[in-house]
Amino acid sequence: VVLAVSLMLAPLAAEGQQPGSVYRIGFLGPSSASTHANRVEALRAGLRELGYVEGKNIDIEYRWAEGKYDRLPVLAAELVRLKVDVLVTFGTSGALAAKQSTATIPIVMAGTGDAVSTGLISSLARPGGNITGSTLFIPELMAKRLELFKEVMPRSRRVAVLVNPDNSSNAAVLRAMESTARSLKVELQKIEARKPSEFASAFSAISKSGVDVFVVTDDPLFNAHTQTIADLAKKKRLPSAGPGEFAEAGGSIGYGVSFPDEFRRAATYVDKILKGTKPADLAKSYACWITRRGCTLAWNPNQASPVATGGKRRHPRAHENTGIGADEPEA
Repeated sequence: VVLAVSLMLAPLAAEGQQPGSVYRIGFLGPSSASTHANRVEALRAGLRELGYVEGKNIDIEYRWAEGKYDRLPVLAAELVRLKVDVLVTFGTSGALAAKQSTATIPIVMAGTGDAVSTGLISSLARPGGNITGSTLFIPELMAKRLELFKEVMPRSRRVAVLVNPDNSSNAAVLRAMESTARSLKVELQKIEARKPSEFASAFSAISKSGVDVFVVTDDPLFNAHTQTIADLAKKKRLPSAGPGEFAEAGGSIGYGVSFPDEFRRAATYVDKILKGTKPADLAKSYACWITRRGCTLAWNPNQASPVATGGKRRHPRAHENTGIGADEPEA
């Protein structure tokens, strides 16, 4: 089970706003608008449900790095100069760039890697600072993908892992995967790709290495190109595992959180901040909202055997919730 921790802790409430004001929301994206359209729409839908309409009482300023993570600090600084009321971002690199750009504007994470190990917050109990939102325990999630593959293919001995070397959360991810690999008696081979143009060469290297299976790490770039990666794995006839939607894209196994759900949930944090939530109030009512939110498991019946489904065959669209529920804070 993968833990998702939602931290609604001590954001600095927007000041000086009056009823009828138009709030300005900054959105910092590590990838591109086209590849994350469904997630952005989930955020917008969540805001609409809470009474926020673009062009009426909110404006959203978008900045996209187009997969070039070194641009994130510059783009974050642009949003800060615009004096946005709240800054929404996702991915570890996006959140780190936002944090480095401001210590006063509230930052809402719509899903990042482990926020503690990457230095976004000091601890889950006392994160401090101006950051709130959802952090996902990606290392444990990646280790689980290895376990699932071993269950499907018990004779597998060598596993290729696709990583983006520009992602700050990789060190913790690889440590968790290496620990699990040792217990499963499998060997990991790290394959790197920083941009889509490097996918083909990465898969050529994977194919030549003679690995048994292939696993995709969670990264905004890879998540944005799930279909391309699944197609390449299929072309190379490699059993593969990736995020929740990976099986639907043609991969063997998909296991992960629902990112659109995380983006929709981010709207609730934005709402509380814009309504003037004070750090003291948050510390009293929501000092640490911790949920064990389930991941979804899907398998492609054309490529893999049933996994953790009690022997029942499930279509990729029939996801299995493997969590134990969520205790959300009161509205």
